[in-house]
Amino acid sequence: MRPPAPELISPRSQRVLAARRLAKRNFRGKERLFLAEGPQAVREAAAYGDTLVELFATVEAAERYADIVGEARTAGARVHLADEQVIADISTTVTPQGLVGVCRFVDTPFEDILAARPKLVAVLAHVRDPGNAGTVLRCADAAGAEAVVLTDASVDLYNPKAVRASVGSLFHLPVAVGVPVERAVAGLRDAGVRVLAADGAGDHDLDAELDDDAMGGPTAWVFGNEAWGLPEETRALADAVVRVPIHGKAESLNLATAAAVCLYASARAQRASGGCRSVTES
Repeated sequence: MRPPAPELISPRSQRVLAARRLAKRNFRGKERLFLAEGPQAVREAAAYGDTLVELFATVEAAERYADIVGEARTAGARVHLADEQVIADISTTVTPQGLVGVCRFVDTPFEDILAARPKLVAVLAHVRDPGNAGTVLRCADAAGAEAVVLTDASVDLYNPKAVRASVGSLFHLPVAVGVPVERAVAGLRDAGVRVLAADGAGDHDLDAELDDDAMGGPTAWVFGNEAWGLPEETRALADAVVRVPIHGKAESLNLATAAAVCLYASARAQRASGGCRSVTES
């Protein structure tokens, strides 16, 4: 049997044009919609309430990922079969995987995060690289963090590269966006969270903090810019500025690696003290 012909033949279709515009931040903000590309991101979006609005799929991808297409339809998304040129026009990757979803914004009000009394939070202050932002979000999810906060000086959460780098973690935990760093720190501290700034020039050593059993309570880590770290005024807001020790000859750690080390250190300390749920518990 011959496969069904694509429903969207022309890249000039109004639906295709509307989806393609979401590669630009101003259109994403206006429509409160963003793109999720690839099978993992689309599957996670389909499982996240009514987030997935539309799904564009090549015939080959629709056959290969029939379960995902079925989940998208079950979630209420409108599914369009499209030729490869349509997918290439919508996609922001060099080699599209044949599935592109249009999703509603999923960020959470900062006040709701505070009301939940989180025990482990990642705050991205002045993080400008979307790949790094998405990777830190993924690390926070993996470490069992209960929220992520992007300050108003950080990259757009819905930048396609950030969404891809999160590998679906964007849909797993609450994320607040556009929060001034001063408000983020003050709000978290008022909620009983100790605020630590991660910086290679910090006065406190991560190993020493762990040895002193100082990290078992609710903690928020503030991570800075990839190139120049945290400005002095942001460092001054924190309860302590902590460095990840370099035991070998490496000059430094990149942002995502340092974030993973810090978040996992806190998660381990909190589990040991009974202050945080295990990331493996159901």
